[in-house]
Amino acid sequence: MLLVYTKKITPRLRYTFKHVLTRILGIPIDFTTKIETFIAHNEVKMSYVKQPLGDEFSVRSHDLLFEQGIGEVDITIQQWDEVPCFFPAGEKSTVPFDIFAASFYMLSRYEEYLPYVKDEHGRYTAAESLAYKHGFLTIPVVDIWCQKFLKIFSDRFPDVVPEEREFTYTPMINVPVAYAYKKRGILRTLGGFATDIVRFKFSRFIERFAVLLGMRDDPFNNFDELIALHKVYNTKAYYFFQIGDYSTNDHNVSIYKNEFIRLIKNVSDYSKVGLLASYASFSEAKKLKKEKKRLNTTINKPVKRVRQHHNMLNVPQFYRNLIDLEFSEDYSMGYRDALGFRAGTCNPFYFYDIGMEIQTPLRVHPFCLEFTGYLEAEVFTDEIMKMAVEVQKVNGIFAAVFHNVVLAERSMDWKELYINLLKKYNNAEHH
Repeated sequence: MLLVYTKKITPRLRYTFKHVLTRILGIPIDFTTKIETFIAHNEVKMSYVKQPLGDEFSVRSHDLLFEQGIGEVDITIQQWDEVPCFFPAGEKSTVPFDIFAASFYMLSRYEEYLPYVKDEHGRYTAAESLAYKHGFLTIPVVDIWCQKFLKIFSDRFPDVVPEEREFTYTPMINVPVAYAYKKRGILRTLGGFATDIVRFKFSRFIERFAVLLGMRDDPFNNFDELIALHKVYNTKAYYFFQIGDYSTNDHNVSIYKNEFIRLIKNVSDYSKVGLLASYASFSEAKKLKKEKKRLNTTINKPVKRVRQHHNMLNVPQFYRNLIDLEFSEDYSMGYRDALGFRAGTCNPFYFYDIGMEIQTPLRVHPFCLEFTGYLEAEVFTDEIMKMAVEVQKVNGIFAAVFHNVVLAERSMDWKELYINLLKKYNNAEHH
């Protein structure tokens, strides 16, 4: 048991130390504010104060974990063996910066509570973030800090045996539209035929006709193939189905179509299924509640997992809505417009609500890339592999979001990339 001496035990401090030391590094901890208790402790200990008491293992504390609410935070980026960090701690600190305050800043998404320029959908964009501005968005910086901290800590306390972690690859499949042509109702189908003609897309016109006559499979309905691939490569995938009402930004077929219901049930027999929350539910908790109930009824299991469609994530409101509706797992923490680690980590963490100053029961599972088909597959490949190597170094979770629509497109680049990732990071090989 590691004993931490500090002047005050705040919810922020408890949350961050528990995450960094216990959840990531597997070191159990306890806290004390009494100097005599700390001095009398003969086992592993460290201080987290402005000035160390003696020559103990110490991290000089920044004020952030002792404050409440949001304020302007002065940040200067420095390097720790070529890894960016901030909140410098001076020479008397065993670690050159306050790893705990910096980790809290990243994990709590502190900067997303500050004023920022929203995009046209009201989203926080990668370009607004500290990590993007200083070029460390594509590394899981919090996890790298943890591993570097562990090395110094283990040199000082060789008897401490941290928990072993394993690298895993987790693909997530967004299902914004389950079928390209089927089950779309007469008006939408006729409209589709008309659009094909007006835009001279005659191959689409023929394909649509063949699918509707049952002569060809619907191109978006690639679920059997995906399930088979995940079995071959022993990979656990997560599927998120969009079942909100039809709107400008949500185009799925109706959840009341029997074939769609059967599809969701079938996928849920083989894989974990969650809700792809509709664009409108971003600001309307009632819609989110209705969609959760629909999915509950469809799969006859409690729905605990959710992703926000189009990554319409606003901190903290969306997460508060999820907690009110008893979701326990969120998979929206990433950017749609950039590769990288939005919260600086590749590992799950509990959402800390700065407005309430509490650790919530909502577990946030970050992802580092979303394949929407807007970019060429080749552009991605080098960057992806670099990120995967960084995640492997810290034995984290390499999570990527794909869309069934993109994997079904005529260009084989995306499908090929998907299969290559499954092959390369085959979880059977890492056990």
